[in-house]
Amino acid sequence: MGIRLRALDTDNFEWLPAHVRSCVFWEVDPSAEVRLSEFDKEAWTSGLLLEWGTCAQLAESGPNVMPAGTASHRMPRTVVGTAFYAPPLRVPRAAHFPTSPVSADAVLLTSLRADAGFEEARAMLLDAVVADLVQRGVRAVEAFGLRGEAPGEICADCMIDAQFLEDSGFEVVAPHHRFPRYRLVLDEGLGWKSAVEGALERLVVEAALQITAEPGTAEMAPARG
Repeated sequence: MGIRLRALDTDNFEWLPAHVRSCVFWEVDPSAEVRLSEFDKEAWTSGLLLEWGTCAQLAESGPNVMPAGTASHRMPRTVVGTAFYAPPLRVPRAAHFPTSPVSADAVLLTSLRADAGFEEARAMLLDAVVADLVQRGVRAVEAFGLRGEAPGEICADCMIDAQFLEDSGFEVVAPHHRFPRYRLVLDEGLGWKSAVEGALERLVVEAALQITAEPGTAEMAPARG
């Protein structure tokens, strides 16, 4: 079963994983002290879809169609990753970081996550987000990265790892020991993809070196011609 990408719409909101479907860390002003509300998350998503357009990409894994003899409509595939993005003025939490505000010409990538075992979906989701924003004429995308452990008031599941952003070609525009803000300029084309591919290649090489360096590990067999 491969991974397939699709844009979020009002018909597949209910396919979202439970936490993603109900957490409003980004979507509700922190002063409201509301952390989980599926009603508010769906209202925010529906309003943004109507007024602005696509605001999330989904990574799915699972069967494509219903088994023979069942209803003819498509079976929802299991959502194993999500990426949400929006104009910063539509994201209340965006104004409450030490590295705020987000640049006026940028769309904010709020969250990008993938289930364990589907880590490769993160790069695919970022690819889909960038492709969508390039088509819409957006100049740049920015994101708040997370370094180290998240403090209690921060939802770690809704933050993006700072190292992933750096490996994906984002540049730091507002340094911070815990919440640096990153920027990726989109009118420079999709050159960011080479950074992602390079990061993946480095991970493969590092893993191979680690295996061969472990005591008692047999040497790798030479490649056959």
